[in-house]
Amino acid sequence: MTLGDLSGVEVEYSRDVWELLREKRNRAIKIMRILSHLSREVIVHGSLARGDVKPTSDIDIVVIQPVSPGLLELSLERAGYTVYHKEIVQATPNYTPKIYFYLDPEEEIVVSTPLSDLKEREREFYKWGGELDLPGLLEGKRVPGVSKDLKLIIPTERGHKEIEVVGNESIVARVIGVSIETVLERVRVLERRKEHGRTGVFLKVTIPAGESVESVIDELSHKNPYFRRALER
Repeated sequence: MTLGDLSGVEVEYSRDVWELLREKRNRAIKIMRILSHLSREVIVHGSLARGDVKPTSDIDIVVIQPVSPGLLELSLERAGYTVYHKEIVQATPNYTPKIYFYLDPEEEIVVSTPLSDLKEREREFYKWGGELDLPGLLEGKRVPGVSKDLKLIIPTERGHKEIEVVGNESIVARVIGVSIETVLERVRVLERRKEHGRTGVFLKVTIPAGESVESVIDELSHKNPYFRRALER
């Protein structure tokens, strides 16, 4: 079976959706330009890369290769952004810890970076949801990816086409360029979340105002062996 053989739902965007996509992307572009001096791969991922945005869609920017959290925060603050909240999250004991900087009170604008190199499966997570770099945003590209309700979103001229992921896993893997193992893992996670509600994470630590990220990382490294091993990896 090929992509053309699959039935799906055609969605046509209204003028308001196109305008919302343009507005949110412009905000992302401004931040990504600021971070371009870090000599790291910087992407936006999720609905902003696919195009199927809603008013509540996050502006989710990721510096893919690890960078000093202090330098990242300083870069944002020097550009005039306020960091309203910051936290360290480790999804499971085997996952790479990440630092998140939230740039608005509603926590809809977030910049994150891993604290050590991502594993291949973790890197594919961003491709799963759809990702774009700065040149891609500037060119107005949209890319396929999977939404939280397990729909493969394929951009079209007028909007997008939605295809169910469950039952089409191998085709989804091929379209978005990830391993079939990543597709099956994400399906398991999202279906479990749908059944049991929001699932917890292994570690989530809010960094108090006035305390450096590095001091919190150092303290966690001494207290938590799983966190320490992930950093050493």
